[in-house]
Amino acid sequence: MNSSINADLHCHSAVSDGTLAPEALAARAKANGVELWALTDHDEVSGQQRARDAALSLALPYLNGTEISVTFAGTTVHIVGLGFDADDETLKAGLAATRGGRRERALEMAEGLAKVGIEGAYEGALKFVSNPELISRTHFARHLVESGKCSDTQEVFRRFLVDGKPGYVAVIAHPGRYKFSANEEYALFTEFKAHGGRGVEVVTGSHGAADFIKYTDMALEFDLLASRGSDFHSPEESRIDLGTLPDLPAQLTPVWTALADRVHRAS
Repeated sequence: MNSSINADLHCHSAVSDGTLAPEALAARAKANGVELWALTDHDEVSGQQRARDAALSLALPYLNGTEISVTFAGTTVHIVGLGFDADDETLKAGLAATRGGRRERALEMAEGLAKVGIEGAYEGALKFVSNPELISRTHFARHLVESGKCSDTQEVFRRFLVDGKPGYVAVIAHPGRYKFSANEEYALFTEFKAHGGRGVEVVTGSHGAADFIKYTDMALEFDLLASRGSDFHSPEESRIDLGTLPDLPAQLTPVWTALADRVHRAS
């Protein structure tokens, strides 16, 4: 598989905290020149069949994906899984267990907002959720924009909400977003590799040029595959559109080279 293809392996649909249907995302990816696509909804795989069918109808090669929330050193870290069996019952049960903690985290978030004078945030956020088990910071952000507390979702996050089986590949998502010390970050990569993690997202929507360089070096140091994904959520809210990222640095081994047999293609 070509190592320089326009792959976008990180984005979200309305099944989790995006605003577009899986079918609309497939069409947008195709229109933007994406050559390998994955939908990676948070802790959820129920949109995979729709995304895969839509992609294949457009002759767009597709990888199954999801973004899983874990905790390391008291911080929520996101791990993108690629190339797994979306019908695996053990995986579905594990994701259901992960989603089960979201309501408690959301209520804690609402309590914190109430302390700074923003009442009713949990109920407001629920209006934007198709599945209450998947309530997230993004849904709170949309409520605060709609209610006039903030001008856009970026302001919300800035002011209020800062916060494997053989064959598939686990990837550390957007590592530049986590507020770890240098020692904590090194420990994260060490633990991740020790538990079978195989990749890191080097080029992603929230990374700048300095992050590209830093995580290129980390990928090489830890012998990790490199991934690329926009983390697209919405045409109105996302800084980077599907398929518009810079290429991966040439010295890295792309994650998709290890997943060639897991790519779904139109027959």
